[in-house]
Formats: sequence, structure tokens, C-alpha cells
Amino acid sequence: MLLNPNLPGRVFPPVGSYLVGRGKVREFTHSVFTTNPIRINPVAVRAAGHADVVTPPTFAAVMVEPAVGQLFRNPDTGLDPGRVVHGSQSVVYHRDIVAGDELTTDLTIASVTERGTHVIITTSSGIRDSHGHPLSVSAFRACAACRVLAQGT
Repeated sequence: MLLNPNLPGRVFPPVGSYLVGRGKVREFTHSVFTTNPIRINPVAVRAAGHADVVTPPTFAAVMVEPAVGQLFRNPDTGLDPGRVVHGSQSVVYHRDIVAGDELTTDLTIASVTERGTHVIITTSSGIRDSHGHPLSVSAFRACAACRVLAQGT
């Protein structure tokens, strides 16, 4: 499998908009076994000074997946999802995501590094609210079993 050599620096179109609903926050909260009252109890939320229920930090993955998915669903990238292994992920949060937020997510290919018959792909995804303010930035690194197609071939 040959990877498109023009991937580094490529910016994919933003995906969204995703309206964060209380029910989705509650479902996700229960699925990750979180019991913090600001995630499920509107009274506790108001007492803590939040506008609505606050998502668990890992809820950001719900918004990032469609953006990162563009990398795998777009045939001109040269990536076969069956040959990709998740390497690492880190997230920097600028503020909590709360029910009622309307979010979009972007994706940029930060780098592609060859290592023998594999490549390491690093992406950056930013989640923004409806006013364009950043909520989080996620760095994702994956290893793919493929080679970079030489320029001009």
C-alpha cells in the first residue's frame, strides 16, 4: 500500500455541527462509569457554576472521530484502516464541553514519518464552539503498514 506523499500539512474540512445533548452526556457518563454529579445532576451543575451538565474528558472522542475518519474514508490518502494501529493520543482542554454546546471539529495532518515498511502519522484535531472558540486540541499518532509514494511517481 502506498501513502499519498502530499498528506503532511493537509487540512481536511471541518465536520459538524454536533449539538451536545444532556441525554448523550448522561449515556456517555454511564458508559465510562463516571459518578461525578456535575456530569448527571443539573442541581450540582448549577452549584458548581456550569451552564449545563459537563461531559467527561473522553467525550471529546465523539467529536474527533468523524474528523479523523475523513483520513481513513478518503481514498486518495492511500490508508487502509485495517493496516493502522493506534499509537498515542493527547488532548489539551481550553474549557469544559457542556450540554448545549454546538461543536465543529477540524483535522490537520501534522506529519508523516517513514520507519522501514511503516509510517507514523500524526494528526491534530481542534474542537470549536459555535463562536469559533477552541475547546480542545487533540494530537493523534498512528502507525500504518504502508510506504510513502515517491513524489512524481
